[in-house]
Parts: sequence; C-alpha cells; structure tokens
Amino acid sequence: MIAAPSAVEHDVLAALRTVRDPELDEDIVALRFVGGVSVDDDGGVELRLRLPTYFCAPNFAFLMAADAQMAVAALPGVRSVRVLLADHYASDEINDGLAAGGDFDRVFGAEADGHGLDELRELFRRKAFLARQHRLCESLLVSGWTVEGLAAATLADLPPTEAGRTYVARRAELGLTVDPWAAFVVTPAGEPVGAGRMPQQLKIGRSVRVSIDGNAGLCRGLLETRYGREETTS
Repeated sequence: MIAAPSAVEHDVLAALRTVRDPELDEDIVALRFVGGVSVDDDGGVELRLRLPTYFCAPNFAFLMAADAQMAVAALPGVRSVRVLLADHYASDEINDGLAAGGDFDRVFGAEADGHGLDELRELFRRKAFLARQHRLCESLLVSGWTVEGLAAATLADLPPTEAGRTYVARRAELGLTVDPWAAFVVTPAGEPVGAGRMPQQLKIGRSVRVSIDGNAGLCRGLLETRYGREETTS
C-alpha cells in the first residue's frame, strides 16, 4: 500500500509541476518523469527522476533536473535538494554535477558548445508558444470564429479558459506583451499577423503542434513500456 504524501511532499510536487520538459511543453509530474520524492526531518529533499529512454538527450535531461532542483530549493523550509536521475547513460555526471553546483557546460565539458542551455530553452519556448497559439486558434475556429476574426482579435477578446491563460503565460515567457489590447495572433517576435498571413501562420503552428504532440505520445509510450503504470511519486 502506498503511503499518502506529507504536506511537504505535496508542496514539492506542486513545485515540480512548474517544471516542464522543454520539448514536450508538459510538466514533469504529468509526464510521470518524477519517480519519487522523499523529505527528511531536517528539510532535506531527495528527488528521483526518470526518463523514457536511456539515451534521452543529456542537455534536455540536465535542464529538467536543474530546473527541478531550483524549483524545490525555493520552497520555504527546504534546506537541501538532492536530484537522482536514474537509468540514464549520463546519470552519474548529471547527479554529481548538480550536487556540486555545476552548470551544463562545466559538467559536460568538451561535449557542450560553451553557450549553456539558454538558446535551447528559448528555442523550445518559441515552439511551445506557436503550438499553444494554434490550439487556441483551432478551438476558436471550431466554435465559429473566422480567420479574419482571429487576425482582428486582441487578448481581451479571448474567452476565459485554461487554454487561454496558458497561452498568455507562454507569451510572457518570451517577453511578449500580455496587455489586454495587444493583438492575439502574433509571431514569436511579437509581430501581429494580419488576415492575409493567417493561413500561413496557422500552417506553421499546426506543424509545430503535431510535432510536439507526436513526441509527447511517443515518450508516454516508451515510459510506460520501461516502467509500467505504477504510482511512484511518493
């Protein structure tokens, strides 16, 4: 029988839900990448993470592990965070590197390009933005909006849905304006998309979305094949 998580473990899992797989734009708890959480009486937290395959890209793995460590370390009462990434070919390097406070370039040395992970993070933020925008556009078109209506709409025109709030959050991560009167459909650089360019913008968004959704489905299948469906987050 699995014990119910403590209040602190609930807080840790809530913090981990803010950490996303950069390629899939989903949080690591929903993706079942969190294999377990342990909290000791002194405020020490151990995070056990796992990924769909042994050969997941080390930059993706390091980014998620580092983000998880940072998110949990920011919680009140947490004195230390130990990340244990399991069953990955670079587990030792990542786990030991994070324990020593190293960044990706320092941990992987010659294998890294010397630019850290900021460019990678920005690339996938743009993809997440495009995919979220397309999902929202598609749902609005199904509900009766027109292409011209999408081009003319502002953020204030969006229905108050979770999809809309998530889209606005992805805009903010790119540093784009979230003013209510700002154009709804914009490029990742923040340029409004007029009606004439809307079909192309929707095509680009759909391509990115299909890629993200396909990768997410593949990762879920691989993870289930590797670990089954057991509950392991406590």
